[in-house]
Amino acid sequence: MKKRVLTFLMALIMVMTLSATANAEEAERTGDVVILYTSDVHCGVDQGFGYAGLQAIREHLIAQGDDVILVDDGDNIQGEPIGTMTKGEIPLELMNAMKYDVAIPGNHEFDYGMEQFLALAEKANFPYISCNFNKNGEMIFEPYVIKEAGGTKIAFVGVCTPETLVSSTPRYFQDENGSFIYGFLQDGTGEALYSAVQSAIDAARGEGAEYVVVMGHLGNYAQSSPYNYGDVISHITGLDVFLDGHSHDTDQVVMKDRNGHEVIRSACGTKLANIGWCRIDTDGKVTAGLYTWNNDTSVPALLGLKNNMSQAVEEALSKLDKELDTVVAQTAVDLTINDPEAVDAGGNPIRMVRRAETNLGDLCADAYRDQSGADIGMIIGGGVRESIAAGGIALKDILRIHPFGNEMCVIKVTGQQILDALEWGSRAVPEENGGFLQVSGMSYEIHTYVESTCTEDENRCFTGVEGERRVRNVLVCGEPIDPMATYTVASVDYTLLDKGDGYSMFEGAEILQDRVKLDNQVLIDYITQTLGGVVGEEYDVLTGQGRIVIVEEKP
Repeated sequence: MKKRVLTFLMALIMVMTLSATANAEEAERTGDVVILYTSDVHCGVDQGFGYAGLQAIREHLIAQGDDVILVDDGDNIQGEPIGTMTKGEIPLELMNAMKYDVAIPGNHEFDYGMEQFLALAEKANFPYISCNFNKNGEMIFEPYVIKEAGGTKIAFVGVCTPETLVSSTPRYFQDENGSFIYGFLQDGTGEALYSAVQSAIDAARGEGAEYVVVMGHLGNYAQSSPYNYGDVISHITGLDVFLDGHSHDTDQVVMKDRNGHEVIRSACGTKLANIGWCRIDTDGKVTAGLYTWNNDTSVPALLGLKNNMSQAVEEALSKLDKELDTVVAQTAVDLTINDPEAVDAGGNPIRMVRRAETNLGDLCADAYRDQSGADIGMIIGGGVRESIAAGGIALKDILRIHPFGNEMCVIKVTGQQILDALEWGSRAVPEENGGFLQVSGMSYEIHTYVESTCTEDENRCFTGVEGERRVRNVLVCGEPIDPMATYTVASVDYTLLDKGDGYSMFEGAEILQDRVKLDNQVLIDYITQTLGGVVGEEYDVLTGQGRIVIVEEKP
């Protein structure tokens, strides 16, 4: 694979010095079809390969005679300031400029509200597809689309994670009475989802599709079962390739479908660090893999790549640069979401904020407690998105930490509700979970040798604890928590009011402060006002202040 990547990059550099468009017009067609796919771009249009690098890849393949189809597997328009500050408008404009052929919505396409996403979908110059996104049982988009390339009909079937209801803001899927009117076939068993995917595959085959590609935003999280990619593939038949997103992994897997036929599952990580490809050659052979870029400097920046997409990205980013570059505070220490030392097999940082305490998690939780005056501050690890190096903190750094535009709330709850929340947030440890709780004003232990006994409903919301608890020795302000006492808790509306990540134990709680300040402003005000503009030595331990202790072996 490394040799393939190096060979490709040499070709990419050659493309920069040639007119690929002119070559494409003269190239003899190979008959091969290459599907290029992206996933979880999260507005990282100038990172990794960047859109300029993606354009160069496409031009190179076309120049050598391949037919190219470009698709996106969701979570494209959210995650960076250009998304947050324009509610997805600029990222969608760049997708149009990039000339995507097909896309599916990820859970974060809905983070600006249902009305906004559907308006963006109308502006897209490509179809969004999904076989399971519905309103009161009626599909919002077509379940599949058939594209013809290289004389071959290829069907693309879209499937969104049923966990979208809790991994975006649940109220966006509800009517004014709080009833869910939008859904993703989240029946709790997976059977409705499998049936929808199978029906789409069968219909596409019936229309003459020679190959079927599922575009999924499901991921590999074990706790997402029965809705992860392995669950779907093992329950259906008739597909050739499953191009997946959501979990930011780069796993390349071959597994068997319901009838024992081998299916390729390919995922391409996040922020354009990898570009996924799937090649269908003239002999009918299907292969898939990644073009990978591990350099901290992006392809366009390092290689000086210039094309129509580099210009489009530069123009989009320049609109926001002046305001975003404003330094609003300083930090004397590195603030991290990652393991301070360990890296994965590819040399990439290992994200820890979703399964263990980090100093940035402490800082963010402290901000909510400080700015609200509540007894306890909480923030889910999935809401703390980026690390900050020691030095100046610009507005764009804050927006990258909290890109969702959530708002601070304070509620009054019982100690038992807090215990339930900690149990729910800790259920996946040592695996990561976006709902893992970073805390302020309290501490707790997670005994991971105890299997989680949390229960949930068909919408993946908490319903109770059936057995032994793994969260123990919970202290609030240094004193053991009292299940019968009441406490005030500050966090974002997503978690406290909207059942985000399944936190239903807070439903019906007394609301003391209702959406009073944007999440990024909470952090800015804490640092600039309470901390005097400087994050200091109290946060100098990257693994935090010992508020969350992981106990791996039974005492």
